Amino acid sequence: MSLCCCSAAAGRGFLLPSLLLSHLHRPRHPLLNLRSATTVASAADPTATVSLSTPQQRQVAVYVDALLDWNQRMNLTAVTDEAEVMTRHVADSLAVLPPLERAYRASSTTGGGGGGNIDGVSLIDVGSGAGLPGLILAVARPSWRFTLLESMQKRCTFLEHAVEAMGLSNVNVVCDRAEVGQNVGQSPDYREAYDIAAARAVAELKVLAEYCLPLVRVGGLFVAAKGHDPHEEIKNAKSAVQKLGASMLELCNVESMGPHGQRTAVIYFKERATPRKYPRLPGTPSKMPL
Repeated sequence: MSLCCCSAAAGRGFLLPSLLLSHLHRPRHPLLNLRSATTVASAADPTATVSLSTPQQRQVAVYVDALLDWNQRMNLTAVTDEAEVMTRHVADSLAVLPPLERAYRASSTTGGGGGGNIDGVSLIDVGSGAGLPGLILAVARPSWRFTLLESMQKRCTFLEHAVEAMGLSNVNVVCDRAEVGQNVGQSPDYREAYDIAAARAVAELKVLAEYCLPLVRVGGLFVAAKGHDPHEEIKNAKSAVQKLGASMLELCNVESMGPHGQRTAVIYFKERATPRKYPRLPGTPSKMPL
């Protein structure tokens, strides 16, 4: 697969209406009234958007409220301001959706795996933490099926609470090691069972690939949300990705309203089955990367 760069520019994309957090009874930050965007250049549809209905906006608002409340008692996020949660977490999570959907449609069409249909997609969020991006994507795409994989029990308790409070019926929480070691990565219930594996701020790419790719079916995608310049990580991960049965599909720039500006979605295509010896025992991928 060739590397294709996508661009992201402000002005079009997912919508964050001002009423999104109105029920929280806190002063609204001006950023909540802005339209934030993701547009994909060249082969992509420049008008593609992710817009949230009023019920979906309420679900996100419930999530933000729960996150800030629970964060006072446990370490879920360093962000303590609702406007920052919107920009650094909610907007950042939604920003990856247009390029991901476009890549999935394209790979499904070329690989003969469904003609580009994106209904019923199964996605596992590896090292979900506070539910990012999984819970936000689950709101935006209610026809998809989501698994949130998290290693810490207290965070799993929060995730289960959030799923119930938000009224999500398309999310399953699995409490296991973020390394996706023997318990998950080698389990027939999870191994190569997902259309997409996604991860955000979990580990270096060559380590993350061993966590995620064993969970992706042949013909599926692995997407990693990274910073503005992941080229060195991508280079260092090339050998590991190939060993695990995948290759680079796209590198998409995603404009973020967060403090770090532009971010990158690194998308890989699973070409062949991952050798059975991967993933290795928990702890090994980080100590002895491929």
